[in-house]
Amino acid sequence: MVHNLNQSSLEGKHAVVFGAGYIGGRFAAVALALGARVTALTRNLDKAEALGRLGCDVVVSEIQSSDWHAKIPRADFVLNAVGSGGGGDSGYRNSYLLGTRSICRWASAADRVGHLVYTGSTSVYPQGDGAIVRESDPIAASNPRTQTLIDTELQMAAWRGPKTILRLAGIYGPGRHHLLNQILQSHGEPLAGLPEHRLNLIHREDVVSALIQVANNCSQANGEIYNLADDSAPTRRELVVWMCERLGRNVPVFSGRPAEGRRRVTPNRVISNERIKSALGWTLKYPSFRDGFAEIIANLPSR
Repeated sequence: MVHNLNQSSLEGKHAVVFGAGYIGGRFAAVALALGARVTALTRNLDKAEALGRLGCDVVVSEIQSSDWHAKIPRADFVLNAVGSGGGGDSGYRNSYLLGTRSICRWASAADRVGHLVYTGSTSVYPQGDGAIVRESDPIAASNPRTQTLIDTELQMAAWRGPKTILRLAGIYGPGRHHLLNQILQSHGEPLAGLPEHRLNLIHREDVVSALIQVANNCSQANGEIYNLADDSAPTRRELVVWMCERLGRNVPVFSGRPAEGRRRVTPNRVISNERIKSALGWTLKYPSFRDGFAEIIANLPSR
């Protein structure tokens, strides 16, 4: 179960999850365990079957369409945790911006307005050079995808009820650990990335606990933007050295270039999480990469 949840305002309420993937699917499972009724929208038939087995009411549709609008009744809590779904820049636009527009139209068509939480990204921040980045710092687009993420945040203004934006750092957790996979699959070749750049990470369970904390503090969180990152912000070298020590492997050299198929080199900065901790009393189960990755490495298949 998610860290530090003694009770939840979701008990007996209807929660709707748009984008029931790595974050949304886990939130759906936790919300069900906390006594909520959960409706999930997905376009993936395999995910739909899995969500149904969990106990969710499931609607299969493309989020940017209006086909699903009449199929989902009023919600007390709405999570927009969509991913890009592939498809390059147009996939981003369809899922994030057009999807959020569709959600807002759905809410406006009838009395369906609950608390909407959108899980965005810290990639909307342009700052680098080791800066400490807070929610009050300016955001700016560096490419079409970050522009779509910014436009999606602006679209949240169309939601007539309470709303909160969570800007997520790099998500990791069970089954999702790209850098660890790089190390495990390397055979002496250089590792992608710049070794002295800091990495900002957040474990999936801490994202879900933040979502529950927002739901439990609707009035305080209404209209707010919060960064979600852990406390550690290690350099890439620090994280890789620690992983290699745990795995009993030699530390590879770094290429200074992003991995094939990945975005450009991540800006060197520290994402501050102080605002949500002080405002909502959110605490982390995995405050450091050491806490989260120790558990992941311990559960790896025999190497």
